[in-house]
Amino acid sequence: MLARAIVVFVCLAGGAGVIARAQRYEAVPMRTSFAVFPMQIGEWTGVQEPPFEPRILEVLGVNDYLTRAYFRPDKAGVGLYIGYWESQRQGDTIHAPLNCLPGAGWDPVSKTTIEVPNGIGDHRIAVNRYIVRKGLDSEVILYWYQSHGNVVASEYWSRLFLIRDAVRLNRTDGSIVRVIAPVLPNVEIAETVAERTAAQFVKALFPLLPTYLPS
Repeated sequence: MLARAIVVFVCLAGGAGVIARAQRYEAVPMRTSFAVFPMQIGEWTGVQEPPFEPRILEVLGVNDYLTRAYFRPDKAGVGLYIGYWESQRQGDTIHAPLNCLPGAGWDPVSKTTIEVPNGIGDHRIAVNRYIVRKGLDSEVILYWYQSHGNVVASEYWSRLFLIRDAVRLNRTDGSIVRVIAPVLPNVEIAETVAERTAAQFVKALFPLLPTYLPS
């Protein structure tokens, strides 16, 4: 485990130097703005969330983002956040949810990686699954990193793909997709129900993403 950590650290440190020396005027791919992202995704209907405050956007360094709630007719609901960075050369890099949630009062309770259907045939994608808690409230969070056709749960693999594609494609654009489902009180196997709800939304959402997150 220690040897693996050292290898990853060396790769990331070396990659940072490669990115810094790479051509600064990189190719920014054509994509569709989140401003026209559909409010209706299958049976899910969207509700626009308030925009982030300027101070939050300054910290994130994101170029485009989407924050909405989506609800099914049976009242099941999820929160959706997608952040997109055109370039990560100047220090604006993707922020993992665990970097932000504690500051909002949410404490991680458990972490694992699961596979969920992606709505394209029988294919599945690996995503991070977190349980977070604030007071009496709990939530299930599913999230992953997506860039240049790569979909990964691991932040380390996301960074390694970033290094590779900075050299190979002269691109460092990337994104994170996060889906949150509340763990409802007084519901049997509530965490399992919340995870299932989030996974069902991911299945409906994922086929739409390539238009907004270029390969």
